[in-house]
Amino acid sequence: MKLRTIGCVELNSISTGMHVADEMVKAAEVQLVLARPTCPGRYLVIVTGDTGAVKSSVAHGRAIGSDMVVDWFVIPSVHESVVPAMNGTAVCPRINALGCIETCTTAACIIAADAAAKAGQVHLIELRFAAGLGGKAFVTMTGEVSSVQASVDAGVATVGTEGAGPVLSHIVIPSPSEDFKARLLG
Repeated sequence: MKLRTIGCVELNSISTGMHVADEMVKAAEVQLVLARPTCPGRYLVIVTGDTGAVKSSVAHGRAIGSDMVVDWFVIPSVHESVVPAMNGTAVCPRINALGCIETCTTAACIIAADAAAKAGQVHLIELRFAAGLGGKAFVTMTGEVSSVQASVDAGVATVGTEGAGPVLSHIVIPSPSEDFKARLLG
C-alpha cells in the first residue's frame, strides 16, 4: 500500500481508541495503517487515504474521542521513510552522525520525523513510540552532521503545530562510538 496522506488520533483510553478506530474507517474512504494500544494505557490510530478523506476521518475520530484525545495530526504527502521507521523495517547501512528527537506523544514524534526526513539528506533509523517508554516517543536518524542538524532542527521546529505536543529533548551526536553504533543497528 503506497501512502499518500496519513492521519492519526492518539487517545488516553484503550476502549475509546478501539471505538474511534472503527468509526474513523467507517466515516471516510480510508484504510487503517495502525490501531493498537501503547503505554501508558493509550491507543494509537493511524489511517491513510486521500487528503480530504483522511481529514474527515481524523475530525470524526477527534469528535468521538472527545476529552480522551491526547494528540492528533494529518500529514499530506508523508515522507516515504516514515512508515518503515515506524514499522521497524527501515534499512540503514551505516551510522555517521546521529540525531534524536524525543517527544511526549507519539503523534508529535511522527510529525517531527516527517519534517526531519523532508528537511535533509538523512536516513530515519527508528521511530519508537510509547511501548515501555511511559507514553514518550523518539525518532533517530543518521547522515552527515550538517544534514542531521538541519533535520533535527526542522523536526523540533515543526512540533507544536496541528495539535502536536512538545519536544522533550533532542540531540545531535557528530561521531558516535563504534560500540554505540553497533547497539543502534543490532
